[in-house]
Formats: sequence, structure tokens, C-alpha cells
Amino acid sequence: MKTYRVRPNPSLLAAALAGIAWHAAGAQTVTPGAAGDGIQEVIVTAQRSAAPESRTPVAMSVLTGEQLAKLGLDDPMAIGDRLPNTYFQYGNDGLRITIRGVSSADNTEKGDPSAAFMLDGVYIARPQSQTVSFFDVDRIEVLRGPQGTLYGRNTTAGVVHVISKTPVPWFEGEAHAEIGSYDSRKLGATVNVPVSETLALRAAVAANQRESFLRNAQGTPYHLGLDRDDWSARLSARLGLGRDGSLLLRYEHTQNDASNDDSLPDTNFYRGAAQGAPVWFDAPAAQRLTNAFIAPNMRPEQGYTHKTTSALSAELNWDLGGFNATWLGSHRDFSNNYLYNYYYRVVPTFAIGLRHDFNGDYNQDSHELRFATKSGGRLNAQGGLYWFREDASNHYVYRDMEPIGLTPYYVWDIIPSVSRSRAVFGQATYPVTDSLRLTAGARYNMDNKSRVGTIGYQQARAFNPATDLRALDHGELSIHKTTWRLGAELDLAPGSMLYGTAATGFKAGGFNDGCAAGDEKLGVRCNALSQVPAADLTYAPETVRSWEAGAKTRFWGNRASLNLAAFHYDYRNLQLSAVAFHNGSPVYVTSNAGQAVVNGLEAEGQLRPTAADRFDYALTFTDAHYISYSPDGVHSWAGVKLDRTPTRTLSLGWEHRFGLPGGALVAGVHTRASSRALLTVPTQALKYWVPGHTESDLRLAWEPLGASWTVQARVRNLENEVRPTTVNSFGMALPGEPRTADLRVDYRF
Repeated sequence: MKTYRVRPNPSLLAAALAGIAWHAAGAQTVTPGAAGDGIQEVIVTAQRSAAPESRTPVAMSVLTGEQLAKLGLDDPMAIGDRLPNTYFQYGNDGLRITIRGVSSADNTEKGDPSAAFMLDGVYIARPQSQTVSFFDVDRIEVLRGPQGTLYGRNTTAGVVHVISKTPVPWFEGEAHAEIGSYDSRKLGATVNVPVSETLALRAAVAANQRESFLRNAQGTPYHLGLDRDDWSARLSARLGLGRDGSLLLRYEHTQNDASNDDSLPDTNFYRGAAQGAPVWFDAPAAQRLTNAFIAPNMRPEQGYTHKTTSALSAELNWDLGGFNATWLGSHRDFSNNYLYNYYYRVVPTFAIGLRHDFNGDYNQDSHELRFATKSGGRLNAQGGLYWFREDASNHYVYRDMEPIGLTPYYVWDIIPSVSRSRAVFGQATYPVTDSLRLTAGARYNMDNKSRVGTIGYQQARAFNPATDLRALDHGELSIHKTTWRLGAELDLAPGSMLYGTAATGFKAGGFNDGCAAGDEKLGVRCNALSQVPAADLTYAPETVRSWEAGAKTRFWGNRASLNLAAFHYDYRNLQLSAVAFHNGSPVYVTSNAGQAVVNGLEAEGQLRPTAADRFDYALTFTDAHYISYSPDGVHSWAGVKLDRTPTRTLSLGWEHRFGLPGGALVAGVHTRASSRALLTVPTQALKYWVPGHTESDLRLAWEPLGASWTVQARVRNLENEVRPTTVNSFGMALPGEPRTADLRVDYRF
């Protein structure tokens, strides 16, 4: 197969830089965040220290807690349409994040995401526990591009950081209630109490319920997935430790109980998949969301999921004179139990049902010690140590495959799977002149992974040594990797800057199901049932080298903003995952996809032409495709697009405030237009094209003058078009949400 050597596209970057410099040089001299009718500044911590977003040399988007509340964005799935080049998909196996064409499909305990999901500075390893509800949130920072130096491994795509509000030294509170379509009901409340001059407490709770979006036409009485039944609570305390220190404690508990049957046959969206050439067809939303598949081999059971999370974190800050020290420690316990009824296409023209039971327990501990120079000095530097460990014990059961000649029960017992990571990191920014700053940073990572368990080929749920067989499932590896970042920033005016970065990132390697010849663990030797060639047992780390040039500018008297970014990624060993069969057993296989390249341009900003009007916009152009990849070792996928990466997207929003006697009526509309995108199943050479589309939201709110309450009505997905967000190797498609409407009342005190 012919290979290609990829270099940065000079013409693309040069054109972008020329346009950026021309625009920024002509910007008016403004003070970012100046008072009045201009654009308000947001303070972010994208580089692990507080700074205005407009002065942070990173391609990022920020959603404030106020924006989340008024737009009804209370979970990760809801915010995707508001972010350029960023997509979130839910599934029975957790949250999948795609940023600039880079994603991950292996959500098992041996897999890792490509984008880090963080809550209050703590990395959350399991995608199943990332399906959180947003409540009492200060802001969400979404960083696009590799962030390996300050955030570590598994950030090749970027970082999604949810930052909750902290206790403040005054009394405040709020409560809200919401009702909506599909019998949606939401309640939430927050109260902040200053106990003394040095101690403040804050408590927040939220509860959400909604019936399923899906219609059951299987002839069973069971309710399907894409419903909602969760509640969350958080208690936080801030304690002043004299003049030099402070301690912030957080405890959080969440419970999520819903149906896990959230997928539909791909035939709800496509014809021709059985012949290897899926073709989209038009249909109303109700038809798309109807599950009429009746399995010939079994009757489904009531699907369910029970997820419980308990988390405790502590952040200690101390002024040591010339610099500040921060220690952040966290412990998280997560349990996940579910029953899932699969649609399983065995051969192109025949599908059966398959029931999948799962019980999993996870606990993770992390510690970070960081030292940073104080703001205002000439050198801005930070460095520290990081330590992480996750332990997982899981029990998988697959059943109902007798019609195709397979064992009635396949039982995985993983006891345990362990992931450990240690790192040392540092980054410094030095001003060469009053307007030019240079940055250099590096991180050295040491990762270890191991997995020990068995695969049971059983006649019943319980293992019987007289009739059943047991195979070994074992793998382990160590990875040492250094990532680095180089950058430059140039101030063109008080409200305008240029920046450029070159950076690397990596996603940890791993191992597939099976074992190597000669292995013996738990009293079980590696036999022919699970023996895998060494070349197939492990897969290499995914790496990226990124070049990016950007600009951030405020102009027109601080009533307009523009953030631009041009980027080029060179990906090596891109990790792709799918279900395959090994000796009659369904296993999840991850392989490295050779080389991929991503080029893109992004523009986003705001416009405040009057005190009553606000516009926001985002425009992206992205070319993401494989350079060298052969899913079957025969056919080349060079030139095939990466999943969930439309070539063009355009988002436009407008909000107008009508001043009326007794208050204000606020109306808003937002729409996102996207060109077609691809969903693939590489192991079967299937390519599902999702047509280009638009999706629009409406909002109308009443804000009484001088009152402490507001009321608003919203409609999302006005077009009521439903598209798949994923299609897996079994032929199951996960649909997006249909049109919904809601009414919300907020009260603040």
C-alpha cells in the first residue's frame, strides 16, 4: 500500500494568518470586558490559572451557568449544538465526545477516551460516569486541540471541563421548576450560607424525569430508553486558613435510573445496509423513533440502568511568598448495573435478539500537586506532579445466541482491571517584549495497565465445571511518553492578539480481549479459546502533532468579538474499535488505523449592535480523512472522512430584549446548519452518510421589573428531524432527540 508523508499546509496557515493579522490590526483600542452594552468578559482557567478568555491563547468555547439555565442545556448531549467542531453522543456504554473529527469508541474498562472530561479539575475516567447532569454550574470550558502538557494523556482531541460554583461569603439561593413534552419534569435548588468570616457552605440539588422518546412496537409492555430518571446533590465548603491559605471541600452524589434500551435498527434510517451500501431515506420523526423489531429467538426483558456515583474532592491553596501551591485530591466510587436488549444483525439479511447483563464497580483516586508563580510577575510559570489510579471489577453476560450455533451464555469476569498514571509537568511563559510572549511546556507520563479475568463458555448463568469451559482474559502493558507544547503570543492592540502553537498529545495504548501463549492467571491457562497473536493482543498509543494559528479580538467599542483558529493535525496510530468474533465469542477489538490528517478553520464570536440585541455565530471548515488505513488488510480507506466531521457548519443566534411596562420580554432563536457527515463500521466496510441539515431552537422569556422570578418557554429541534448519532457493528443506531418544548420558572433570593 502506498504511504504518504504529511506536512503542515503552508498555504492554509499563511492565508489564515494574513486574514487574522489584517482584521486584528484594524481593531479599535478597547478594554476587554469594559462596562456598558459591550461583550462581558469571562474569566477562565484553561491554562490552569485565571485569565480572561479573550487573552487565553487556546481555541476554546465557554458556556456560563447563566447561559446553561436560560437555554435549558443541562447535560452534555444538550450543549453540542452550541459548540463549534464539537459533538456529544450518548449510548448505553456512556458518553462519546468528538472534537475536530477525533473520537473514541471503546468505552470498556480497558479503553480510554480521546477527549478528557473533567469536573472541578478532576479527570473522570469512565465515559459511563460522564453522563452527568449540569446543576449549579459556574461555566463549562471546552478546549479544542491536544492539551497534553497541562492536562495529560487522553486529551488528543481536547478537554471538556465542567466547573461548579463555589461557596461565597454572602447569603444567596435559587430554585427552579420545569415541565415539558414527553412528561418532562425538573426541579432544582441551591443555597449558599456564610457561617463565619472564614467558613461558607453551599448545597445544591437537582432532579430530572422524562418518558422515553422511543415508541415500542415490539408487542411487549416494556418502556424503552432515551428516557430520564436521575437526581444529584452536592455539598461544598470553603474554609479560610489564616491569611495565606484556603481549603475547598466538595462531596457529590448522583443516582441515575432509566431504561438502557436506547438503540434502534439501522433500517429505521437506511436501506441497503444488508447489501453493504446504506442509503438514507426520508421519514417522519415518529417512524424513525419506533422500535418494531421482534427477535425470532427470544422475548426482550425490561431494560434498565442503575448508576450511582459518590465523589469527594479537596483543594488546598497556599501562598508561599514568591509562588502559590495547590494540591487537588479526589476519590470517586462509581457502580453501573444494566440490562440491554440488543438488535444483532448476524448476517446481512438476518438479525436476532441478544440480552446483555452487566455489573461493574469502579473506584478512582487522583492527586495533583502544582506550584505556580504569582500573577503580575514577568515570568508566568507552573509545574507539578500528578498521580492517578483506577480499579474496575466487571461482570458481563451475553445470552440468546443458540440459534446461530453458539454457546448459550458468554460470561466475562474481570477481577480486576487496573490503570495507573504518573506524570511530571511544567510550562512557562516569558515576555520577550511588552507585546510578545513565548511559551514552552512539557509533560512526562508513565502509564501502566493490567487486566485479569476469565471468559466462560457456559450452558447456564452459573459456571458448571462438568459442562462448561473457561478461558483466560489477560493483558498488561507499560507506556512512557513525553508530550510538549511551544507557543507565541503577540498583542496587536489592547483588545487584539495573535497566537501560534505547536503541540503533541497521546492517548494511551491498551490490549484486546484474550491472552498470550503461556499465560496463566487465576488458575486458568491460556488455551486455544482465547489465545491471540501478540500483534493483535495489544495496540499502540494514539499520537497527534498539531500546528495551530489563531487570533482573538474585540472591536467596535467592545460590541463585537471574533476568535479565529487555523489548524493542522497529523495523527498516527488512530485507535478504532468494533465488535468481532474470536473462536465464537463476541469480543471488542481495537486496532490502530495508520495515519489521518485534519485541517480546519474556525471562526466564532458575538455582536452587540444595540443594548437590546445580541448575535452569536460560529463557522467551521474541516477536512478530516485517513491517509493510510486498511480495515481488512486488503482495501484502502485512504481519503475516507473521519466520523462525525461535516465539512462545513454554521451556527447563528439572535436574542432581542423588548422593554415593556412592568418588565422585559426576551426572544431568542438559534440555528445550526451542517453539511453531510459520515458514520462508519470499518470492520464491515459500511459507510452511513448522514445528510446535511439544520436544527433550530426558540426561546421566549418574561423578566418582571424588580422581581426575583422569571418564566420562560423553549422549543428545541423545531424542524423535528431525527438522525442517528452512532451506528455500531451489530446494526444498531442511536437516534438523536426529536422536537421538545418546555416551560421553566426560576426564583432567586
